[in-house]
Amino acid sequence: MQTWFECKVKYVKIDDDGRERKVSEVYLVDAVTFTDAETRIIQNVSTMVRGEFIVDNIKKSNIVEIYPHENGEWWYKAKIGIVTIDEKAGKEKKINNYFLVAADDIKQALQRLEEGLSYILVPYQTTSLAICNIVDVFPYFEDNVNKPIPSNLKPLAQVTKKPVFEDEDLDEEVVYSADEEEEDEIEEEETDDDQE
Repeated sequence: MQTWFECKVKYVKIDDDGRERKVSEVYLVDAVTFTDAETRIIQNVSTMVRGEFIVDNIKKSNIVEIYPHENGEWWYKAKIGIVTIDEKAGKEKKINNYFLVAADDIKQALQRLEEGLSYILVPYQTTSLAICNIVDVFPYFEDNVNKPIPSNLKPLAQVTKKPVFEDEDLDEEVVYSADEEEEDEIEEEETDDDQE
């Protein structure tokens, strides 16, 4: 399960007409801890902002899941009420969950939200849907492809054995590697030692 943190960043933004103004923007970051959230927001914002910036506030978000779309210009926050039955008390209990949807307008946001919630089998109600102040979302994706190889490990290409020669006289194609020959020699030496 993802844990989302809302990070508030303050910096000086230069407008198109060259004027400087102080802005405060909120970003949503998927992180494990507050320290991880701070590290990730600094890494991501430093690529987008020129000059200095301050991470003013970090708080845990109540957002359960996000539904990103490439062509969504705004982020809409939806409040969903799910009715469950408390078996011990025998009463209905309403649980509120919050979702974030990327869309161009509120109609598209509602449509994308319903598509995203199609897996829910219990009845639910969309109690609110409004545009929110979140500028961007940074989900946590582990980059295994570009991850550096630890110093105690070698790349697979350096470790694999290369064939020495192929025996074409045999019906089956047999490939001998240098290590197999060495193992055969070691086994022969061991049998010779045992016979003596």
